[in-house]
Amino acid sequence: MTKTTLRAAVAAALLLAGPSASAAIDVAATTSNMGMLARTVGGDAVKVTVLAPPDRDPHALQAKPSMMIALRNADLVVSVGAELEVGWLPAALQGAANPKVLPGQPGYFEACAQVSLEDRSQAADRSRGDVHPMGNPHVFLDPERMAAVGRALAARLGSLDPAHEVLFRRNAETFAKAVDGRVAGWKKAAAGAPGVLLYHKDANYLMALLGVPVLGYVEPLPGIPPTAQHLSELVARLSGTKGVVLYTDYQPSKGPDFLSGKLGWKSVRLPPEVPLKGDAAAYLSMIDGWVGAVASAR
Repeated sequence: MTKTTLRAAVAAALLLAGPSASAAIDVAATTSNMGMLARTVGGDAVKVTVLAPPDRDPHALQAKPSMMIALRNADLVVSVGAELEVGWLPAALQGAANPKVLPGQPGYFEACAQVSLEDRSQAADRSRGDVHPMGNPHVFLDPERMAAVGRALAARLGSLDPAHEVLFRRNAETFAKAVDGRVAGWKKAAAGAPGVLLYHKDANYLMALLGVPVLGYVEPLPGIPPTAQHLSELVARLSGTKGVVLYTDYQPSKGPDFLSGKLGWKSVRLPPEVPLKGDAAAYLSMIDGWVGAVASAR
């Protein structure tokens, strides 16, 4: 074997090998919520890079060189999945040229693949808006689903780094217990809330957990900007009732403000993601904010 061939073989072996027991697992998380979960479960045994800023809509990003660099160096990708990142993650993975973290490999992890999803459909139909055939991907605003994802992530991290498997599982259980300890209080706070108007189908799982009805959407169809006709129809249907309009940091305020003025409801802008380096406490606090906004409709 020539020296050139030997060097190539060594480089390939290092590329395909998992992290050593003493090295932190290099995680590329697609969103800050996924980054929070990776840090919460992985602790000091992981190093996390978040690809999508928390104030940007993960539906609408484009692949960037910085994403490709992070993916090239990653041992594990932690994504939301169900095609939420379909507009940019496949292109970024292709540009990264890291076979360890491609879909179907142990280095690729999807949150949505670990839990049940609502709104599954047979195929994408653009007449119905920006739908996700695999189901609603916004599981990150459902704390119980996030706890289940955390347990699955602990198992995946443990397969990559068996020396820290007990740590990963313990951290996942600690997060799950923290969620479980808050659910009853969240439900009590939201009890009796008349309902919400959401901008997009991003908080449906949380509303189902709280037992709060979703009265409609600012978007006429997922991903389609609101029209004057649609907003007028919402006003006609909901006039004289109570509720609250909820929308996120990266969704425009014009439609929610119009509905708020016409219906006499509060309009509340809320973060759908923790800060870039947010921890489990930040995530639980974010859910507190959503629950408080729901309860304000009474």
